[in-house]
Amino acid sequence: MIPLRDTIKSKTVPFVNYALIAICGAAFLYELSLGERALQFIRAAGVTPAAVAATILRGHPASRVALTLLTSMFLHGGWMHLLGNMLYLYIFGDNVEDRLGHGGYLVFYILCGVASALVQVYMQPSSTAPLIGASGAISGVLGAYFILYPKARVLTMIPLFVFFPVVELSAFFFLGFWFLLQFLQGALFAGAGDAARGGVAWWAHAGGFVAGAVLLPVFLLLRRL
Repeated sequence: MIPLRDTIKSKTVPFVNYALIAICGAAFLYELSLGERALQFIRAAGVTPAAVAATILRGHPASRVALTLLTSMFLHGGWMHLLGNMLYLYIFGDNVEDRLGHGGYLVFYILCGVASALVQVYMQPSSTAPLIGASGAISGVLGAYFILYPKARVLTMIPLFVFFPVVELSAFFFLGFWFLLQFLQGALFAGAGDAARGGVAWWAHAGGFVAGAVLLPVFLLLRRL
């Protein structure tokens, strides 16, 4: 399912959401400029679950590993990876920023991204494949949207072979189905190698969604103080 737009109008200009999209775009263009060195850069700036697990469990030096929890969420593995993530962020992020405020939204986004990566590390602690992408942080945004606007309508394109019907679905159904799909895929490929999982961090998606839903009340409360 491909979201096209939602029915909730933001009351403020989502400066932070636009900035996040711009930073991800600029980072990807930088990756492209590196040519053959891009893979080396991704390995250095992405989250390697095995390295994070070693840092946490065996007390290895943490500074560089901790930094990758931040840098990884601004990198992407290809145009489709980038555009798919940015589409979801553009559609759902502005409303969450509207409710949390600009500063609160930025902190919320980063925390969801970190939490999602740590969930993936917990589920795949021996993986040496670098984890990159804004998917985990955006999943947190989706979790917050799911709680805030369950009755919102999402105009959705459903690819069915050569047909592409466009229907309007409730956010509760759209995002609930999305989360269920991530969870089931994670469970299906639990214990499988990186190649078998298609390189997709399903548990990071599911974990980020839950993190967003759990953190949302805290941030709403803090904004009222």
